[in-house]
Amino acid sequence: MASIPLYLINGFLEAGKTTFLEDVLLNGDFADGQKTLLILCEEGEVEYNQSALTNLNMLSLTVDEEQQFSASFLNDCVKKYRPKRVFVEMNGMWDPSWMFEQRLPAGLEIAQVITIVDASTFQVYVNNMKGILSNLFANTEMVIFNRATEVMPLHSFRRAVRGVNPRAMVYFEDADGNPVDPGMEEPPYDLNADVIRLDDMDYGLWYLDVSDNPQRYEGKKVRFLAKIMKSRRFPENTFIPGRNVMTCCENDIRFVGYVCRADFADQLKSRQWVWITAEIHEEYAREYGEEGPVLRGISFEEAEKPEDEVVYFN
Repeated sequence: MASIPLYLINGFLEAGKTTFLEDVLLNGDFADGQKTLLILCEEGEVEYNQSALTNLNMLSLTVDEEQQFSASFLNDCVKKYRPKRVFVEMNGMWDPSWMFEQRLPAGLEIAQVITIVDASTFQVYVNNMKGILSNLFANTEMVIFNRATEVMPLHSFRRAVRGVNPRAMVYFEDADGNPVDPGMEEPPYDLNADVIRLDDMDYGLWYLDVSDNPQRYEGKKVRFLAKIMKSRRFPENTFIPGRNVMTCCENDIRFVGYVCRADFADQLKSRQWVWITAEIHEEYAREYGEEGPVLRGISFEEAEKPEDEVVYFN
């Protein structure tokens, strides 16, 4: 039996999810007449063109309460309506994590997760609802900030997303749907120095920028204070020098760093603090399962644990 693709469109109320989804369903590749089920987990001011949906063999259902939206509900929908694909306009205040924990009914498979964000109100959520933002971005593949303008702190918005989910692609659009290019962010450290020296406040930004713009760091040397993480599963001479980073709140702190290869790896112990100097290269790493930033260790110096072990992405 072929799997039924499920497309999850997430975001807060009035973020523009309905406008985005209607455009996708009525004007894109999905307007092909195949039976499509659209599940609405909230109702905003914008309403769907129900006549147009019906003409394209699309059916919409509304779910009012979070507890109703469950694996058993989706299973009943699949059995009753036998759709070829399912779209869910998610309520951004609900926790969708159960859908990514092998709890979907047989036959359904998540095909894509897109999050829509109103750039004009995003800072309010950052200031007041960081924990919910973490749920919003954790499993998304793409984040689209609409209603964006060039005067907004778009680089900061991108870091807020990438801090939670480094693999998420982030795009910006203005009120008319035209792309807004924030340009390349200039970091607070000297990219042209013989060795880029990172302060604690720079580590999070450096970590994200290396991932976003590997070409600007290829072959460059960097020095930073790091905690060592080692594992028996790592190849010989391999470890990760990194830092604990607060992604959204005190309850969401994680260790982040890049794989490092060095002849002196056997001299290091897990949880040891060192000043590490390394050269940055983009290459395949088995630990990533793909190409990514890899550090080639040049030297290290033993260091004291800092007063505050946590650094930040913003």
